[in-house]
Amino acid sequence: MDLIPPDSSANLLPCDGIVNYHGPILSAEEADHYFARLRETIAWRHDEVTLFGRHIVTAREVAWYGDRDFAYTYSGTTRTALPWTEELAELKTTIETLLDSPFNSCLINLYHSGSEGMGWHSDDETTLVENATIASLSLGAERKFSLRHKRVREKKVSVILEPGSLLAMRGETQQHWSHALPKSKRVTDERINLTFRLMKWGKEGRQSCRPA
Repeated sequence: MDLIPPDSSANLLPCDGIVNYHGPILSAEEADHYFARLRETIAWRHDEVTLFGRHIVTAREVAWYGDRDFAYTYSGTTRTALPWTEELAELKTTIETLLDSPFNSCLINLYHSGSEGMGWHSDDETTLVENATIASLSLGAERKFSLRHKRVREKKVSVILEPGSLLAMRGETQQHWSHALPKSKRVTDERINLTFRLMKWGKEGRQSCRPA
């Protein structure tokens, strides 16, 4: 597996999508401030998923916010977006300006330690516009983020997400790649991840992956 260093001008993926890692876009003080405020003000609730017909309540906590009361369904559960908080609106504006992309919703995950992670999946639900940019902001603990091609599974890349850092997934990434947040016994601190999304947007071009 290739470990990719921060370079916002580089595409982390070899084909079939675009992923740019911008590194920290917030100072250490700003990242700590937003982490503390979000930890206090967000309407956290334990995530609920349906896997193989079983209803599971996860240790991870989540929240869903947006411009309107968007209904978002994934893993068999539907959530209704809450109005933006002051801090979320500030972060949304900062990221929109940096990426020159609009967003109208945000899914937030709270991981209490490295014992909590996220398995392989794609953000390709029908309520999300195909090929829309997804901007992922990390606060708190540093964690590894991995991507794996859906068809050519030996093609994998990983990046270490630093506190206050931004990663953007663009183009056909969700169609061709899965991503995951591996668990880690070494991580004992909490992490908040914000994924800003756009429910209605356009497309970007594609490349092609070939088996190695």
